[in-house]
This record gives sequence, structure tokens and C-alpha cells, in this order.
Amino acid sequence: MNNFSFYNPTKIVFGKGEIAQLDALVPKTAKVLLIYGSGSIKKNGVYDQVIKALGKRKVTEFEGVEPNPYFETCLDAVSIIKQKKIDFLLPVGGGSVIDATKFIAAAALYEGKDSWDILSKQVEVKQAMPFGSVLTLPATGSEMNKGAVITKSETKEKLAFHSDKVFPQFSILDPETTYSLPKRQITNGIVDTFVHVIEQYCTYPVRNQISDRFAESILQTLLEEGGKVMKNPTDYDIKSNLMWAATLGLNGLIACGQPEDWSTHMIGHELTAFFELDHGVTLSIVLPGVLRVMKKDKLDKLAQMASRVFGINEGSRTERADKAILAIERFFRSLGAPTHLSDVNLDASCIDIVVERLEKRGWALGERHNITPSKVREILTNRI
Repeated sequence: MNNFSFYNPTKIVFGKGEIAQLDALVPKTAKVLLIYGSGSIKKNGVYDQVIKALGKRKVTEFEGVEPNPYFETCLDAVSIIKQKKIDFLLPVGGGSVIDATKFIAAAALYEGKDSWDILSKQVEVKQAMPFGSVLTLPATGSEMNKGAVITKSETKEKLAFHSDKVFPQFSILDPETTYSLPKRQITNGIVDTFVHVIEQYCTYPVRNQISDRFAESILQTLLEEGGKVMKNPTDYDIKSNLMWAATLGLNGLIACGQPEDWSTHMIGHELTAFFELDHGVTLSIVLPGVLRVMKKDKLDKLAQMASRVFGINEGSRTERADKAILAIERFFRSLGAPTHLSDVNLDASCIDIVVERLEKRGWALGERHNITPSKVREILTNRI
């Protein structure tokens, strides 16, 4: 098992009706900036619950955070914070809204000239505004971690930053808020969670049984509940398990002592930035390619996953690994997720664009840092 340091200060408040706890969680004298996306929270009753719970606190609203939040939009929120002297942020929505809020919280107190440096130059975040969150779309785990991904529309760059300063103080998880989600968003959320776990699990063995077993239990839960949720979108227990799985999938716990990959995400980010694909869509397309092209490096863990997660015990390690990759593809397709570039009307011409961007970045991806741009080309060619 590798050395590790684990820290997570976020308080989770889970269950139906718990949005009412905002009254106890948000400071009584707070000047709140309520941050949300397209306004769906006003249709499903979540907005009304939040406003009621905030009571007499002074609330300013910021609507319009994009599904892949833009840097430029975040700066608009920063301007409002300074004009209105806001002192507490409250995102209500999915991972994109929470990610945007993390960057807004850091950018509002950033003393440099250009807050994009937080992402492009990985400048240390020395301070950030306090915030909590109300989660309505389980997927990214942003409600209980210190990372965020932001897109700069001007340059079509999608980059991430991490800082202990942007852990949410609290996050409220009420599964009932997810009942009205469209099928596409449910699918994206399950895929995102599944790939988060794979990126931390399917690397190479370090005899870390605890993290492995935690990861395998999340994957099994996604397989079981993901197959039920489309037919039962308002089943409280199904939605509870999927919501908690998404949070545990990227709150740092299963990463403890593990080598991590993240190449699927990095390649997917470029596809999203250039072609405006849903994040989950890029992951369901790219992951099978990564697993196939890097199969030799991941063979032990692929074979382990085949047995422990999918119940595939016959054949050689290579045969079991191949069957596990096929099982993942079948699972994604059963949810309605695309698994090839052609499924989203992209062809080989998109590959050069992504590879050239990664070459400019000079990144070597993967748990062994051996996924070069030429390997990325091979991975994407596998997905045409």
C-alpha cells in the first residue's frame, strides 16, 4: 500500500427534508449568493425549500451556470460578490454548479492579476470564501472534495484545480431532489461515478485490500441500482444508494494508498472543450479505449475486477480482462450511454485536434505516466 494523507472536513447532511437544515448551517447574519444553473430548481420545488430555510437572510441570486462551467461566467459572479459585499456562497445543483462555486470562492479573494492562473499555472489558493452546497445531481463528488474543473470559452480549455481551501463546509444530500432528473442526466451521473472509481481502482496492485474492497462495492452498487433506476426514477432507496455512491466515489477515501490514473478524464475534458459533449458522454466513450490499449499495464486489476465485480472467473487473466471490458461497455450501453465517437457524430478528424492539444500541454497521462499523445491517438482510434 502506498503512503497517503487523508483529510476531508465536509459535513454531510443526508436524507429527505434535510434542506431545512440550512437554517442551522448557514450563519444567521450571512449575505448569501445563491448560485444555480438553468433554473430547474424552480420547477422541482428545491428552490422554494432553500428560500424558506434561509429565512430572513439577505439573498442575492446568480443563475445560469453552464453544465461545463465557464470561467467567464464565474467572473460575473465574482463581480456581484464584490458589489453586494457577499460573505457566504450557496450552490444548489450538480457538480458543475459546485465546481463553479469553488472557483468563484477562490477567485473572489485572489490577489493576483488573472485568476485563470489558478487553473492554468496551478497557483496556490491561499484563501477562499466559505460555502456549503445543496446537491441535486449526483455524479462528480464535488460536494465532498476539494477539486473543480472550469472551462475557458475563449480558448476552449478545460482545466482543474485542487485546494484544501475549497472543501464545502457542508453538503446537503436529499435523494428526493433527484426525482425529476431527465434520463440523460441520470445516465451521465452513473457513468461519471463509475469512471471515477475505475480511475482510482483499475491501475496496478499495491496490496491495498481496504481501498480495493470499498471501490468494488461502489462499482457493484452502480451495476445493481443503475439497472433499476430508469424504470424506477422515484424509488427513494435506489436514488439514495446512487447519490451516496457518487459522493464516496470521489471524496478521497478510495484513493487512499492507491496509484491513480485519470487519463480517461483528461482526454474526455478535451473532447468536451472542443466539441461541447456532456462530460459523462466523453467518459463512456474513452474509458473502454483506455482499458484496451493499456490492458497489459492494468491486467492484474482488470482480472481482479472481472472476478470480484462481474463474477467472471473462467479463462486466463487476459481473457477475464477482455470480458470485463466488454461488460463495462454493455453496462454503459444499457444505460443509453454512447461508447464510440461515431455515436456522437464524430469521426477520425477529431483525433488530431485532441492529440495536438495534449502535445502542447506536454502531459504524460496514466498511473505510470506512459500514456503519451501517440497512445492517446491509439485510444481514440479504438473508439471510432
